[in-house]
Amino acid sequence: MGIERIESVTYGIGDLDECARFFDDFGLFLVERTDEHAVFETLTGQTLHLDTDTDPGPLLPPPVEAGPTLREVVWGVDTAKELKRLVAAVGRDRAVREDAAGVFHTVDETGFGVGLTLARPKPAPLTPRPANALGSVDRWNTALEPITRVHPLRMCHVALNILKEGREKAVAFYVELLGFRPTDVVKPMGVFMQAPGDQDQHTILLCHRPDKAGVNHIAYEVPGFDDVIEGGNHMIDHGWREARRLGRHTVGSNVFRFVHAPCGGRVEYAADMDRVDDRYETRVHETTPPHHIWALRTNRDQQDAPAS
Repeated sequence: MGIERIESVTYGIGDLDECARFFDDFGLFLVERTDEHAVFETLTGQTLHLDTDTDPGPLLPPPVEAGPTLREVVWGVDTAKELKRLVAAVGRDRAVREDAAGVFHTVDETGFGVGLTLARPKPAPLTPRPANALGSVDRWNTALEPITRVHPLRMCHVALNILKEGREKAVAFYVELLGFRPTDVVKPMGVFMQAPGDQDQHTILLCHRPDKAGVNHIAYEVPGFDDVIEGGNHMIDHGWREARRLGRHTVGSNVFRFVHAPCGGRVEYAADMDRVDDRYETRVHETTPPHHIWALRTNRDQQDAPAS
């Protein structure tokens, strides 16, 4: 197959304490910490690197935007044979460097660092929360308890802002060299793409902007709807700022909740994403679909709202 998931991401940051606190509150697990660097992990073994070193050497390109931002996404490949094939394909087009850990580093058309390595997924304990509806009862004689702490299962997709000029070449890098498949092409906005070894409707979104490249967001899958709500509530309770109201996307259909991240861009709690296979034909949208099927609305805070 080829690429099956995000294996790791690296951010260049300024305030390590603030960023480490953010991802601890978000529910990731700290596995390494120095004065300049911190590494967090998802339940399935993907790693998030926070690096304050402004000169990390030849393996990372310069940042594509000022301030804290995403520097590199490393993609996990299913077999050594496929990894060798992808490295050779990319190497015929641009420079590739291998580090001591067996990660091959290069740069995409926009300037984001791109890595390739063997995927090393960990099994994640997952017990879906039983739900009840008329004619479909999965929970008897048991009351639900608060989740209290949400821990993301995995990074499920990354969204990058790219310059509108040259967007065709930016997309071609991922499609022609790395094997991603466009699933939804939104002509005024961007291209949603699926990794060949993934089932999610999209694994990466390249969102073209007239004049600015940078990180948009990274989405983290959680087990269900309650986790999205409780995770977002926990972040707000700990002083972090919500970036968008709770809702359900149109493209991908997942429930979402976004939080502004001090490392740059936003992070998203996501649940119930569409799964698609080869039978899903690429959809081409001449106009941009609505951002969401629904978003939370309330008039509770209006002065003239009726009392509850």
